[in-house]
Amino acid sequence: MEGDLVGRSFGDVVRRRAATHGLVVQPRMGFADPARMRAGLVATRGARAATAGTITLDSYTRVGDHESVRLALRRGDDLNGFPIVGHGPDATAAMIDGVAGPDFPIQVRHGSPDPRHIVAALLASGLDATEGGPVSYCLPYSRTPLRDAVDNWARTCEALAGARTPEREPHLETFGGCMMGQLCPPALLVALSVLEGLFFWQHGVRDISFSYAQQTNAAQDEEAVAALHRLAGELLPQARSHVVVYTYMGVFPRTEQGALRLLGDSARLAVRTGARRLIVKTTAEAFRIPTVAENVTALEYAARVAADEFRAEAPLVGETGLHEQAKSIVDAVLELSDDVGAALVAAFARGCLDVPYCLHPDNAGRTRGYVDGSGRLRWKRIGGLPIRETAEVISGRPMSAAELIDALSYVELKYDAGALTPARRPALIEKTTVKERVS
Repeated sequence: MEGDLVGRSFGDVVRRRAATHGLVVQPRMGFADPARMRAGLVATRGARAATAGTITLDSYTRVGDHESVRLALRRGDDLNGFPIVGHGPDATAAMIDGVAGPDFPIQVRHGSPDPRHIVAALLASGLDATEGGPVSYCLPYSRTPLRDAVDNWARTCEALAGARTPEREPHLETFGGCMMGQLCPPALLVALSVLEGLFFWQHGVRDISFSYAQQTNAAQDEEAVAALHRLAGELLPQARSHVVVYTYMGVFPRTEQGALRLLGDSARLAVRTGARRLIVKTTAEAFRIPTVAENVTALEYAARVAADEFRAEAPLVGETGLHEQAKSIVDAVLELSDDVGAALVAAFARGCLDVPYCLHPDNAGRTRGYVDGSGRLRWKRIGGLPIRETAEVISGRPMSAAELIDALSYVELKYDAGALTPARRPALIEKTTVKERVS
């Protein structure tokens, strides 16, 4: 599934560095000012870990409001990310000059249902890696009709594919394994990640990463990532690909110890399941946007935990039918059309795909997930999902508002309640000074 460990593009560098170091760690990071953004990239590159860089874009750019970006830049207003279109390719190219390199790939992250201008800007600046997808960057983040997002992303994939050269292989990461961040049972996450990868492939992208976000139960997550590897290998054996794990994307622990324990568990999950890359979170997630120093601390801590895990004996992955559920969903969608994009639109229209708690008009909204007593994500209602023969559904009264809040807070409370006292904090926790790296 991993393909060749050669080349200088994002996917190739990740696979090569992971083959040497075991795991590549990557922050979420974006600043409007090019000098500050460059400093963040330099600090990430200088961390004591195998790292990939991130340029996260601002919310105006994500929704295509480039006029508001221009006004903000003229006024000197701060933005919540890097406006790659507003700054233009020359400024971006200058920003990454001497930072990006054969051991430090950089990915642009955004959240847009129409990333055509974004991709044109990143390609013109010399970058070739981004992420998202027609479902995962439409349903949770916009009111854009799914049909339009599918068309926008088809053109985006074709633009990336058209930038391919013998020395350059554009990379695209599906965000489908992270839908809604929480309370989406893993079989659907795996299916959506694979379906978006198939969509990318059909529109010419050849280097793909498949995402999965850490959920509420480690054993279930291990089974899910194993299913993701298996399905991606079966359906796209010819792709140059890897799996990327995200540290938990829901309500984060408020204590430092709890946040670090959760981050450490995501690093262990990535190592145990053969993922090649981990998107980290920091101890500041529950309160504010993290600083560069906090991001570097998180990167280094995750890398240390991963290094220890590589020396541990790999656990046996249990089987609870998760692969069969994910495969049933993927097969049912692909039966609707030979065109993956048309199949995705039809599947949501019929309720064959239906994301719990998602309020987008094109989502049927008849499915529900919940956290059971063991911390596993289970189905409470499956709507029209084609998993009736393989899924165990716990029926009963609808979840109350209080029960929903409890479910959303499950991970936060679990990790904060089990936080270690200062005297017992792991030796792996080490504060990082990055002043010399960002100057």
